Amino acid sequence: MEPAQKERTPFSDIDGLTTEMSEVVVTVLTEMGRHSEIRRVRRTGFDALHPAPGARLLDAGSGSGEVARTLAAEVGPRGAVIALDHSAAITAAAVARHDDSSVTYVTGDVGALTLPDDSLDGVWCERVLQHVDDPDRAIAELRRVTRPGGRICLIDTDWDSLAFDGVPEGLRDTVMSYVRKHFVPPHRDMGRTLRRRLLGAGLTDLTATPVTCLFGSPESAAVVLPMVSPSVPADAWHTPPGLREQWLGSVEAAGTRGDFLAVLTIWVVAGTVPDGLAPLGGISPL
Repeated sequence: MEPAQKERTPFSDIDGLTTEMSEVVVTVLTEMGRHSEIRRVRRTGFDALHPAPGARLLDAGSGSGEVARTLAAEVGPRGAVIALDHSAAITAAAVARHDDSSVTYVTGDVGALTLPDDSLDGVWCERVLQHVDDPDRAIAELRRVTRPGGRICLIDTDWDSLAFDGVPEGLRDTVMSYVRKHFVPPHRDMGRTLRRRLLGAGLTDLTATPVTCLFGSPESAAVVLPMVSPSVPADAWHTPPGLREQWLGSVEAAGTRGDFLAVLTIWVVAGTVPDGLAPLGGISPL
């Protein structure tokens, strides 16, 4: 059976990268987590999940473990957090960063969890479903392992919302027609479909919050958006000769003038597993 993570972007197949490139990805993930806009998204997610002391939680697609360790601080010594990632290399990096909190690091497939039914009080899944082959199967698994009354918080990107200002429109459109195939995950609309997907999975008490991230300089944007980052190797762009350099030069010029802008909407959607197994799709829209 193929893993749930669809091989498309480097984030989808980290273990298939060279050691050097996998270390670069770990660094990128860590820097993303420190970005003020991503931290704002995560604060919204913590409010939606509202982890309680003593809770047993899953961070599905945990990366290098920053969120899992934050959740562990929330649930305290009586609680526990399972940090699951598809990549063995990323899991090893997370273990190396462990802070003696109540986090257990494991590798696994979010679409085929080995956890028992109803074994968790809550699930966090951030910017993972955009990469997986079958996101609804993954959501069904997250629901299966969450007890009735437990909370599931999904965070994902609406890549169709990505917009720039300060750069020539024609150049932008030409560049995006190329880089969208290599820098953007297959489910570009994942963020805005999360609410519908959780409704289809039978969850109740849904909240759906769009968080529009604003990047006012190329340096800020490059932390989250690979298509404006000069550090991304040229052979990853798959653009005609000179187009990458023309685009990055235009981005740099906009930054120098002070009129560069990039915006991207990330959705935070959470719901409660109802008492009893309501039929999938049987919940009326809010």
